[in-house]
Parts: sequence; C-alpha cells; structure tokens
Amino acid sequence: MSRHSINRSGEMAVFVRAVELGGFSAAARECCMTPSAVSKLVQRLEERLGVRLINRSTRQLQLTPEGCAFHERAARILADIDDAERQAAAGDVPAGRVRLNASASFATHVLMPLLPELLSAYPDLSVDIIQTDAVVDLMAERVDIAIRGGPLKASRLIARKLGSTSMTIVAAPSYLARCGKPDSLGELMTHNRLSLSYTRAVDGWPLLSNGEAILVPPSEKVRVSDGEGLRRLALAGVGLARMATFTVRDDIDAGRLVPLVEHLNPGDRETFHAVFQGQGGALPSRVRVMLDFLAARARLSG
Repeated sequence: MSRHSINRSGEMAVFVRAVELGGFSAAARECCMTPSAVSKLVQRLEERLGVRLINRSTRQLQLTPEGCAFHERAARILADIDDAERQAAAGDVPAGRVRLNASASFATHVLMPLLPELLSAYPDLSVDIIQTDAVVDLMAERVDIAIRGGPLKASRLIARKLGSTSMTIVAAPSYLARCGKPDSLGELMTHNRLSLSYTRAVDGWPLLSNGEAILVPPSEKVRVSDGEGLRRLALAGVGLARMATFTVRDDIDAGRLVPLVEHLNPGDRETFHAVFQGQGGALPSRVRVMLDFLAARARLSG
C-alpha cells in the first residue's frame, strides 16, 4: 500500500484522541469505532513507523519516548490542519486557540490588561495563559509563544524583542518603619533581601560599590517561585525586593512600596522577548496576530 493511499491524518487524529482521553475505549466511543479497531489502527501505525508508541504491559495507556514525541508532533500537525481549513473558509480570519507562556509578573501587569483589546479585535481567537517563571519546553508543553525575560540561550527558537525595563529595589513602608531605611551598601547588607527560588542567569543583585559593579547575594531567608510572589512578599513587609520597574510602578506611585538606594543602581536592564518555533513557512494566523499584537502593544520601557 502506497503512502498516498493511507489516511495518515485520520490515523494521527485517532492516536492523539486515544492519548488525550487516556485509552482506546474512550477514543473508540468518540471516533465511532470499536476498541479493537482503534487498537489495530495503532498497531498498524507502529508497524509502518517501525517503533513502539505505546507500552501495553500496564492497564493505563503509557507512551514510550517515541510515542510522546510522535504525539506532540501529530497534535501540532492536526492543529495546523484545522487552522488551514479555518483560514480557507474564513478568508484568513485569525481563529483558534493560542497557548502563551509568561511569567506571573508579565501576565499580571502587561498581558491581562490588554486581553480585552485583543479579544475585541479578534473575536474568533482564544487564549490559554500558562503562568510560570521557569523556562518551559515549547514543544513538550504545546506552547505557541513564550515570553522570556533576561538573556536568551542559543536555541532554534525565533525571538521578537518586546523592549526592556530598569530594575528597582523596593520595600514596604511597614518594613522600613520596623527595620529602618538602608542608605548605604553596608546597611543594605543587614536587611532581609528576598530572592527567587529558581536558577537565574544572574543569581544576585548587581549594585555599585565605589563606582565598581558587584554582585550582592540575596539573604535566602525567604524565597519564592515567581516574580509576582516576590512583589507580594515585599508589599506584606517581609523584606526588600529587587524587581523589574514595570511590576512595581503603580505600587510606588500609590505609596505601597518605596524605592531604595537608587545611587547604588548600576543601571542594568532586563530585556523581554516573545519566542516561538520556526515552522519552515508561514506561521498560523492565530500565532502571527498574537505576535504582532504583543510587539505593538506589550512593549516595555522605563
């Protein structure tokens, strides 16, 4: 049987549904097939590919590493097919779901306030926001776009710059009333310097000492897994935090947080990018309009 006579997209669809629903029986009910027909379809697929996709030694459907990789690629191919059909039927009107990964700080202070404008401009677009400050694998997590702060590591991902932000050390008035306001590097070292619990490219606070840039380690008395949690700890008066200015600008203006030791600030900036996978051709319209929207409306400065 030639490859052209095989309904490969149909096989992919059944296989993907079996994985997502957790079994052959559930997939069979949804696809109007018998469980044995689904099982045989997957077996034929394995024979044609020459690899085992599913381990059959357990009651639960368990993917092999090759099965995981095939599932991710197949799911993306099927999504692209759906997108192509929607474009053909709607004259390239952006439609479908965009999965976007961003830090809690970027999502809270930049992305979410812009969502009404985005959804009003593109009513057929849906958005999944996955909040984490950790770097995710776009392929494994089925993420279309990730917003990343700081220097980018070498990879095959394509990046669009969204601007940069200055960094500011802040504390709540309640903390300063209790512990005093640091005015020098020596005084700063005696305070509780809040930190993030995940590994960063620069693990510490870059500050000036006699005109020279040094790296001050955090206290590590209290650590948190994301920038928005860091902000909330500072607001609660737990300690000092060094944060991207865009995340605390409103708090400073309202007097909820106070900027500190600005004369020790080396003027470093954190750059933000929207990164995505190059797909060897035109991006799906749902991804393209999201990237264009972020580049135009989610740019950082100050």
